[in-house]
Amino acid sequence: MKLGKYSIGTGDRFSHQGVAQLRAIMNANQSGLDITPVWNKSNREHQYVHSQPSDVRNEADAAVKALGFTGRYFVDADHINLGNVAPFVETADFFTLDVASFIGKKCKKEDIIAFVASCENYVGKLEIPGIKYPLIVTVDLLKHIALKFLVATQHAAELYNFLKTAKGEGNFITEVSMDEVESPQTPIELLFILKMLADRGVPAQTIAPKFTGRFNKGVDYTGNIQQFAKEFEEDVLVIDYAVKEFGLPEELKLSIHSGSDKFSIYPVMAQVIRKYDKGIHLKTAGTTWLEEVTGLAVADGEGLKAAKMIYAHSLGRKNELCAPYADVIDIDVSRLPSVEEVNTWTSEKFANTLRHIPGHPDYNPDFRQLIHVAYKVASEMGREYTNLLEKYSEIIGACVEENIYERHLKRLFNLQANTIETE
Repeated sequence: MKLGKYSIGTGDRFSHQGVAQLRAIMNANQSGLDITPVWNKSNREHQYVHSQPSDVRNEADAAVKALGFTGRYFVDADHINLGNVAPFVETADFFTLDVASFIGKKCKKEDIIAFVASCENYVGKLEIPGIKYPLIVTVDLLKHIALKFLVATQHAAELYNFLKTAKGEGNFITEVSMDEVESPQTPIELLFILKMLADRGVPAQTIAPKFTGRFNKGVDYTGNIQQFAKEFEEDVLVIDYAVKEFGLPEELKLSIHSGSDKFSIYPVMAQVIRKYDKGIHLKTAGTTWLEEVTGLAVADGEGLKAAKMIYAHSLGRKNELCAPYADVIDIDVSRLPSVEEVNTWTSEKFANTLRHIPGHPDYNPDFRQLIHVAYKVASEMGREYTNLLEKYSEIIGACVEENIYERHLKRLFNLQANTIETE
């Protein structure tokens, strides 16, 4: 089972936007691309909205049938570990092995010694084709990398072997995720992480490292774009080398987590993957949920009323809602409008404040990030919320499709000169 060169993870908190998401991807594919849709949902999201892994499979299958889509598609058990993977086994065929919490965990001395010994041929100046300077590999560096990542890759192997037993070898896609940590992994660290995975028989098709800079949920990249560009390009070259050197799957590619709305670095990624003819996996996560709230605001009436209520409750519960996402949000509380102010807004004002249009005078990234983590509030509304999704499905679906196609896929794959609205 192979993922394909280009793929996009389309998270959907409430499982109502599968058709709109797929329509956007099919629109992009009319340009000659072959982007594979991957419907992803984490255990945490299932718990918050009281859904089941089978709901994601049902949504994906229904969307594919409704639009007559004939390409490959997958359902991702996002950010899973040994403690929560079991409910996903039956319906998922893509598993994101989240091992970030195991980075830096103490490992056995004999494992470190064995790993360092296995890397003897790489000590010294290591030339990676395409990288202008040699990577300097020392025994001390290898020990440091082993101390930091051996336990994490061992956990990935345990999880992969569980899935191999449960589903059968070759019957699912494996992604390894290390992104939700404070410190980025350097290209040389990535190289030896990949060796660890290969040594343990983990056939990763995508890997999600932590890059320099902030990848906050639902907003643009914050950081040094030139440094990101250097890391991204070197990671692509390291992966190419690792595939040939360690026998990893030839389709192995970078996965960009919290990748939605990283408009300022999309051109960088587009340039690099074109330059080396490489693939990419982009996870757009909660972007669809944000477009649902935007669509409710655009619908006006009871839709706008619900959107305002969601904000009011999220502001009052900010600390609770933000805590699980502390590593991937950065909200300036002083820029959050009061409930009283928001209650005076028109539907246009609310939508323009939430919708991510760079340069728009109303756009507020702090407001957007708070709404991003507020889907728990909508879940607590129960049928009141989902009834609104159904009532205003046409308006909301148009928002979802436009966002994924116009703001994401066009930019990332350089489909044509950007025609993103600026007002």
